[in-house]
Amino acid sequence: MAAAILLVEDEPGLVLTLTDRLEAEGYDVTPASDLLTARAKLAEHAYDGLILDVMLPGGSGLDLCRDLRAKGDETPILFLTARAELADKVVGLKLGGDDYLTKPFEMMELLARVEALVRRSPRGSPGARPERFEFGEIAIDLRRAEVTRHGEPLELSALEYKLLRYFVEHRGAVLSREELLSEVWGYQQTPHSRTVDVHVSGLRQKIEPTPARPDYIVTVHGLGYKFVG
Repeated sequence: MAAAILLVEDEPGLVLTLTDRLEAEGYDVTPASDLLTARAKLAEHAYDGLILDVMLPGGSGLDLCRDLRAKGDETPILFLTARAELADKVVGLKLGGDDYLTKPFEMMELLARVEALVRRSPRGSPGARPERFEFGEIAIDLRRAEVTRHGEPLELSALEYKLLRYFVEHRGAVLSREELLSEVWGYQQTPHSRTVDVHVSGLRQKIEPTPARPDYIVTVHGLGYKFVG
């Protein structure tokens, strides 16, 4: 259930570095070193985000972006290139790109941009939300708002269900307590963040094999939580 990223980049060293770091952050990374391979991967699978170099063997990443948007494919795209000219950035964004990062870059900045990227649309093209998620012993039917464990109904409160759904739909992303309070609870003014901790603890008791050592909803110390199922 990790967020799926297609990394289209022809520098082997950079591919290895980015793949290792992104996978360490909980993403499922598929590399492609040229446009032909990238087009084949996109025809076979849906991705949560696309990291796309502009200058590639076989053509320009801008062409791939143009073609995807022309077909109605709204997979979020982060352009990654050594070219810093303003014109390139403008063209990429006008063609439907979501963000633009120029080499060399700081890894933390790229991770932050990827995190924001995968939040912009769920997996599935164009814009369709999957109706069912499974991880471990748990299955979530989003259409029926039902959660089962080993095929048996799992009793969750409405708030617990909303919290679990938000985690799953933003899998791989670090979610702050403030964001969870805003998006799940609907609070505009942030109350004590202990509210989130208490409900996360309760949810872990119901979905984790070993709640004291969670496999799915993990704590990112100093930042919040991340779903890594």
